Amino acid sequence: MNDPAPPVAETLRATLATLLDGLPPRQAAQAVDRLISNYRGATPTDAPILRDRADVAAYAAYRMPATFEATHSALEAFARAVPEWTPGSHLDVGGGTGAATWAVTATWPGERGVTVLDWAEPALTLGREIAAANPALRAARWHRSRIGAALTMESTDLVTVSYVLNELSAPDRAALLDAAATAAQAVVIVEPGTPDGYTRVIEARDRLITAGFHIAAPCPHSAACPIVPGTDWCHFSARVSRSSLHRQVKGGSLAYEDEKFAYVAATRRPLTPAPSRVVRKPQIRKGQVLLDLCETDPALHRTTVTKRHGDLYKAARDAHWGDAWPPEAGD
Repeated sequence: MNDPAPPVAETLRATLATLLDGLPPRQAAQAVDRLISNYRGATPTDAPILRDRADVAAYAAYRMPATFEATHSALEAFARAVPEWTPGSHLDVGGGTGAATWAVTATWPGERGVTVLDWAEPALTLGREIAAANPALRAARWHRSRIGAALTMESTDLVTVSYVLNELSAPDRAALLDAAATAAQAVVIVEPGTPDGYTRVIEARDRLITAGFHIAAPCPHSAACPIVPGTDWCHFSARVSRSSLHRQVKGGSLAYEDEKFAYVAATRRPLTPAPSRVVRKPQIRKGQVLLDLCETDPALHRTTVTKRHGDLYKAARDAHWGDAWPPEAGD
């Protein structure tokens, strides 16, 4: 009897571990530091940030697990909102080394038509090499394309855009979102879990709603976000196993870190979103759990679940940031 295939995340980690063979650790760490500084810059770039294989290998080994986990979390929430749907084709825009394609295969196992668009040829080349370890991605197409106003997309079931909008000017972001809305039945946008990342996600959300999409997650509604601009931001967290490169760059000893991200998942299909969603880390206190919820109204509300609530209290103690509430809602 054959051993079962390892989980997608495990296969990805094992594959990434081989990328830095022959590259001095100090050089890898310096490359990651420089690339992080560029990615966190406020000015959109007109040229690929990942310039050569050393850049791509260092950054993929460092960042790809976090991008995978954040995107996978967003896709899982989306999949629970549309349980009868599976994408038959996937277009990853600005996908670089393809973290989102791995996340899609982890969410919906099996082969499908997959295309990755990016303007950094070294990233596409390495992504193609990494994908050889994932049977569902061995037939994927990797195309160099400038991500901007001139971008054209073929019709597809699912478009993902993860950690890309920050690199684009406002007109290019608008053009990309309009093209995605025209081409796809479902669109998932993931950005860093910062106030600026949230602002870009809300802009994307509004544009998709205007184009006729329904919000599947994280929002339990397609109305305006109840957060007053400038007072707070909606984001979530995904746990990421730290590699030795992570620990070297960040100088930490923990075996994990938490990736903060903001996202929106939208579809043209009819759906029933969660009645509410936990939008902050639950606060567990003696005999009670405090849950901050975004509700269908739309409104933000804190609810207190106590031992008097029986099974619901047990569920609240097990609830996680980002889960649907109540638990029978599907998350």
